[in-house]
Amino acid sequence: MALHCSRACRQYLLHLAQDNVEFRLPEIKALLSIRGKQFCPAEDFNEKSPFWLLKSVSEEDMRSIMTRTVCAKSVFELWGRGRTHVELQSSLERYPTEDMAQFLQQDSTYKINVYTFNKTLVFKDRIKKIDAMEFLPFQGKVNLKNPDHIFCLMEDYGTDPNNIPEEPFYVYFGRWIADGQRELIRSHSVKKRHFIGNTSMDAGLSLIMANHARIRDHDLVFDPFVGTGSLLVACSHFGAYVCGTDIDYNTIHGIGKASRKNQKWRGPDENIRANLRQYGLEQLYLDVLVSDASKAIWREAALFDAIITDPPYGIRESTRRTGSQKEIIKPSDDFCGDSHVPVSMEYHLSDIFRDLLNFASRYLVMGGRLVYWLPIYRPEYQEEMIPLHPCLSLISNCEQTLSSHTSRRLITMEKTREMEDSDELLLQDSRFSPYQGHNAFREKYFSGITKRSGRDEGKPAVKEEN
Repeated sequence: MALHCSRACRQYLLHLAQDNVEFRLPEIKALLSIRGKQFCPAEDFNEKSPFWLLKSVSEEDMRSIMTRTVCAKSVFELWGRGRTHVELQSSLERYPTEDMAQFLQQDSTYKINVYTFNKTLVFKDRIKKIDAMEFLPFQGKVNLKNPDHIFCLMEDYGTDPNNIPEEPFYVYFGRWIADGQRELIRSHSVKKRHFIGNTSMDAGLSLIMANHARIRDHDLVFDPFVGTGSLLVACSHFGAYVCGTDIDYNTIHGIGKASRKNQKWRGPDENIRANLRQYGLEQLYLDVLVSDASKAIWREAALFDAIITDPPYGIRESTRRTGSQKEIIKPSDDFCGDSHVPVSMEYHLSDIFRDLLNFASRYLVMGGRLVYWLPIYRPEYQEEMIPLHPCLSLISNCEQTLSSHTSRRLITMEKTREMEDSDELLLQDSRFSPYQGHNAFREKYFSGITKRSGRDEGKPAVKEEN
């Protein structure tokens, strides 16, 4: 009975990467929810810390998370912790011996690593810290190349590189369980991608978006602003069938000028399908279509498990939709439309997000998620600017800073109910009306650049002294 209780009370230590800090908590929560588990941190939880202590989860839960996360580096079964090494030793001595025993057997091999966050130790000091762990009842042999079990002593010196303390704030010791998927950021880098464009999404952020959307095997995922398909690559990596649309004919068909340096035109096999083929995922590629996101082409039904997208902001890609400001002129009776090229007009950001949320409310399955980027002019930002919809619940809102005055926010929403006839009136409510200030984002973006360059030009030249 004591053994069962100790297993139920086990805690796990997550070691997290210190980039994309705001995206880490929603990612871990989303991955836990796939397992049907809640995020239960220790009482002294600090979201900005590189170490999180989790309770009420199993080793299987943590192994599952580590097969997907790009925000966490490693996970450990925690055996002890303290503010000093003396406290750590006391904590380790209280850890149930029966839980340690199977990893300390005479016929097993092991090694101990020392990791310090925000401080570098010389090799001699690392060895001293390892020798200080001799009170633990290790009976096996040390094997540095291929051990049966790996243990880690971790010291947290805070997050301020300009104010590193002499002694750590916290010290942890635990058994290594698994590493995260950080290597995917390098292996899926757009620099190595077969087909890219000016706005191809960073591989790390694409994978984070897929995790926020809780993409699973056999899901059907749709991107209404697909571009060069970076998000489709990330979603297919987690086993989803992918499709998308875009209004840009040249991008969809992979023709026109290339985005790579020293390459003038795109090659004959530069397209989204080729990107998935590059990673052995072509069997999950359904298709991409030339289509206007403001005009739904699908039969109205709950078709998609997730909608994940990066709408154009009007900076590097224009915001366009089909239509004309002129009066509609009926074509002649003998017009067959074979060579017809639709006229396009400006597509305001507020309209893009209104249409996107309305589309998600109709075409997502119940519990499906919408994940998209929202550009923000930072001096004016308020929570009320986030578009809302009566059928969608806001799950997370994470900021990625682009400059001193602009950023974009990764918005994750979940469908919680179906559209009803009364919702058409409810959508007229001010709470659900799109924020019109988004329409001026492009002007504010370039206004900030102009101001910065103006200040730079006004700086006096620095004279060199002989």
